[in-house]
Amino acid sequence: MGPIGRIRKAPGTWGTVVGMAVYAVFFHNASPIGFIFFAALSAYLSVAICDAAEKRLQMRDPGMIVLDEVVAVPLVFIGMGGNAGLIVQHGGWPVLLAGFALFRLFDILKPFGISNLQNLPGGLGCAADDWAAGLAACVCLHLILHFLF
Repeated sequence: MGPIGRIRKAPGTWGTVVGMAVYAVFFHNASPIGFIFFAALSAYLSVAICDAAEKRLQMRDPGMIVLDEVVAVPLVFIGMGGNAGLIVQHGGWPVLLAGFALFRLFDILKPFGISNLQNLPGGLGCAADDWAAGLAACVCLHLILHFLF
C-alpha cells in the first residue's frame, strides 16, 4: 500500500484505517452479491501480491505489508452495511469504531488458532490470519449489537 506500510509506528493500524476507507467506498452500499464479489476478488489478488512482496523483501509477513489488513477489514462488517443496515441502525460511527477496535484486537492477539494460519505457505499465510481476525471481529460485533443494543 505504498507509503502506509512504511510508517514506523503501527503500520497495521494505519493499514486498518485504509481498510475502513475501502469498506466505506466499495462495500458499505454493495449488494450481498457485490460484497461477496469484491471480497473474493480482493482476497485472491491480495494473496498473489502479498506472496510477491514476501519474496521480494525476503521476509515472512513483515509489518510493512499492510494489504492483508486492508483487504480483511471489510469482513468485519459482513451483513451490516447499506442504508438500513446495522451500522446505520446503531448510530454509524460507534459501530465502525467498535469494528475497528475489535479487528485490531484479534489481529494483534491472534486467539482461537488464528496465529496458526500464519504457517500457511506464502501470501496465503500472510493474508489468512487477517481474514480470520476480520471474521472473528464480525461475529463479536454482531453479538454485541444483538445482545447489548
